[in-house]
Amino acid sequence: MSGSFPASTRRWVERARSLGFEPDVHVFADGTKTAAAAAHAIGCDVSAIVKSLVFDVDGTPTISLVPGDRRLDPTLLAAAAGGEGVHRSTIETVRRATGYVAGGTPPFGHATPIAVFADDALRRHDIVWGACGTPTTVFPISIADLDRLARPNWSTLSRSA
Repeated sequence: MSGSFPASTRRWVERARSLGFEPDVHVFADGTKTAAAAAHAIGCDVSAIVKSLVFDVDGTPTISLVPGDRRLDPTLLAAAAGGEGVHRSTIETVRRATGYVAGGTPPFGHATPIAVFADDALRRHDIVWGACGTPTTVFPISIADLDRLARPNWSTLSRSA
């Protein structure tokens, strides 16, 4: 079955399995690039979507895991990361740092070690949904597994959208 997934999703599935996680990958041909599109396709609340956002903090790429119904506040990310300058990473930086495209970046299983920060508001749900390598593939994960696998620094990173 996994042979029918895009190559980047197959690569992520292998990384997830190597970490002891067996993902339940769902494919949506029309795409799940935005949180609203993902929630609609899955049939869940937009707040249960994990946006994996790559931002540079003082020149170093980091990932912020933020619920789909909230907006990352760069000032809060800077404070959580102990940095000062924060800006959205370029598409090239996202791919180089994570191994995946923007819009399909998973919350863990990246190409290189990268600092991960997670917004406390994700804990409103027991199960959340993240991208797994492409804008057309997603998977559910418990907050406990997300914490174990992404090993994020939890803090308040967002404001209402």
